[in-house]
Amino acid sequence: MSPIHALQSEGTGIDLSGGSLGLVAGVAIVAALALLVAGYLVREVLAADPGTPRMVEVGRAVQEGAAAYLRRQFRTLAGFVVVIPFVLLLLPADDTGAKVGRSAFFVVGAIFSALVGFVGMSLATRANTRTAAAAMTRGERAAVRIAFRTGGVVGMFTVGLGLLGAAVVVLVFRDTAPQVLEGFGFGAALLAMFMRVGGGIFTKAADVGADLVGKVEQGIPEDDPRNAATIADNVGDNVGDCAGMAADLFESYAVTLVAALILGVSAFGERGLVFPLLIPAVGVITAVIGIFAVSPRARDRSGMAAINRGFFVSAVVSAVGVVIVCLLYLPTSFVDFPGMAGSTQSGNPRVIAISAVLIGIVLAAAIQLLTGYFTETSRRPVRGIAEASLTGPATNILAGIGVGLESAVYSALLIAAAVFGAYLLGSGSVTIALFAVALAGTGLLTTVGVIVSMDTFGPVSDNAQGIAEMSGELDEASGEILTSLDAVGNTTKAITKGIAIATAVLAAAALFGSFTDTVTTALGDAGVLPENGRGTVGGLNIAYPDALVGLIIGAAVVFLFSGLAINAVGRAAGRVVLEVRNQFRTRPGIMAGTEKPDYGAVVDICTRDSLRELITPGTLAVLAPIAVGFGLGYPPLGAFLGGAIAGGVLMAVFLANSGGAWDNAKKLVEDGTHGGKGSEVHAATVIGDTVGDPFKDTAGPAINPLLKVMNLVSLLIAPTVVKYSVGTDRNTALRVTVALVAVAVIAAVIVVSRRRGASIAGDPPVAQPTGQDEEKISA
Repeated sequence: MSPIHALQSEGTGIDLSGGSLGLVAGVAIVAALALLVAGYLVREVLAADPGTPRMVEVGRAVQEGAAAYLRRQFRTLAGFVVVIPFVLLLLPADDTGAKVGRSAFFVVGAIFSALVGFVGMSLATRANTRTAAAAMTRGERAAVRIAFRTGGVVGMFTVGLGLLGAAVVVLVFRDTAPQVLEGFGFGAALLAMFMRVGGGIFTKAADVGADLVGKVEQGIPEDDPRNAATIADNVGDNVGDCAGMAADLFESYAVTLVAALILGVSAFGERGLVFPLLIPAVGVITAVIGIFAVSPRARDRSGMAAINRGFFVSAVVSAVGVVIVCLLYLPTSFVDFPGMAGSTQSGNPRVIAISAVLIGIVLAAAIQLLTGYFTETSRRPVRGIAEASLTGPATNILAGIGVGLESAVYSALLIAAAVFGAYLLGSGSVTIALFAVALAGTGLLTTVGVIVSMDTFGPVSDNAQGIAEMSGELDEASGEILTSLDAVGNTTKAITKGIAIATAVLAAAALFGSFTDTVTTALGDAGVLPENGRGTVGGLNIAYPDALVGLIIGAAVVFLFSGLAINAVGRAAGRVVLEVRNQFRTRPGIMAGTEKPDYGAVVDICTRDSLRELITPGTLAVLAPIAVGFGLGYPPLGAFLGGAIAGGVLMAVFLANSGGAWDNAKKLVEDGTHGGKGSEVHAATVIGDTVGDPFKDTAGPAINPLLKVMNLVSLLIAPTVVKYSVGTDRNTALRVTVALVAVAVIAAVIVVSRRRGASIAGDPPVAQPTGQDEEKISA
């Protein structure tokens, strides 16, 4: 019997009343309004001057390359979207309607995740030339406005589609909505992970290859049109940082809602199915206010000041809105909830909910400030890395690693404090404590509209600088503006990664609570008592050697996943380096400016390699929980999730912040510090930046969806694992067979991946005949 039905059998009941249905319908309307605001912002962005004909030409090449990549990526991933719903039909659920709904909304979640990514990429590739043109003709304030409003479109799509999907599920399925939402969250998380990994491999392979050959070997500027990797580099910014990160933040939004709704039913009954939707509805309104509040002023020191102002305005308005909603909707005692007249639970539901949501909002602000400190060019850590570069690339690398490791500790402590603070609100109830953790996640995500805007701002400003330079029309004044915006964009991307990591941990912690609840329910369905006290209503007792093994494996999977992603970038970047070198060597007209490089060859390398390489980490994420659960049992599977969360938060922050700090240390030197461009110090910072590229834009961000995919897979398979582990249906042979097959598949894809790596040195250059670049890219 599910937790929902257990509540019903006790007389709680969660059949939504007319008033509750009206509120959920109102939430759906608010979500639809978010999409209308997105349409308004699209019109504003596209109405701006697109720039000179040469800028439009370069921008169109980037646009076509990004669109071609996403089309191929979606074709590659279509198989997963078709096959997995049928697998989900085989897993247990309360009734056939819940099974079908879970499978159907897996597809909806995947489509929404893809749509958010596609919209982000599509508009960003049109806004980059407009941002560059605004910087060249109207100044920094106009450029910041266009770039941030572009991000606002993606932010509105993220909150609009996420909230709309969840509201529709609740309206249609009602009491079984939490089970159906598992499918919705799983579809969003799985596709986001593939897009994050694939886009990250593409963008960083091109970026590393362009920097190593162009800057270090040839001594030409970053976006010099003579570098064959420049178009691929700009394409990568859009498929990785726009499409990939937008999909990542969307799935964070969706999965956090899923966790809150699953636990809300157990904690607050009927209102627990509605209240988690009201908080993000407040976030939609505050996101609109925050986006429009980002209007640079003359006294602002940089574009970052205006962006910070918009974020904190959004956070303050969110806090006020949440308090109002809690006071109006929640009672002051648990006995006042519908169907809970006999409840003995202590505590004030209003105080619990307000405190939990405010913890999430404060955490978002704290993560922003902390991440900004470790990655902004004006702060001591980044300046320290630049100074360490005076003695070469080795000390640059050491300084960047030190900054990343240190920042990971502080960020992890902040997130842990938020989780523990929310947990203490439970008033002795584990269920309410876990719901408070989920509410902290929804509180953090009340600012997600502005957070997504900040993230998209980064690649748009980066592309704007590149397109202006490639067009050959960049003057000194506008060059300084665009360089400043690019540095601000590096910081905003690092901040959004930090907040996304915090969201992932809160969502994973809440899903872990749902997992323990599901295990306890499955034990009851199997007609057995918790095995040796290892599964209880309060959670899972993992103080056993096999559970410790699961804990270690969980942390190890995070390291293996990160290593696979970074190695994939290394292999792809190696092929890009060979191709660009070969073009410079065999076609001297490129350096002389009399012959165009073959941009399409590099785009093709990055596309093929990224789509091929993403299968390995994706397979690991899906099959590792299956191998542990069926092979070792449900307590080690619970420990596996705990180890993955602990290892994941530290690794993700380390990778994201060290990479962001290395990047901005390079920007600091390029602005004239310690000798400026062309100096030995600059070469050292370029090396550091190339190491940091796969850290911050491939492996680090991909850990976020990894944690949620593994938690959701574990949640989905938990009843089956328990069924075949204990009771009359115990089937050790079947469990071992499933586990061995999963391990064999993981081992096979890793072996294939290593063989690809071993063959790089022997690969011939991939040069192709010169042709029309746009035709090659679109092909």
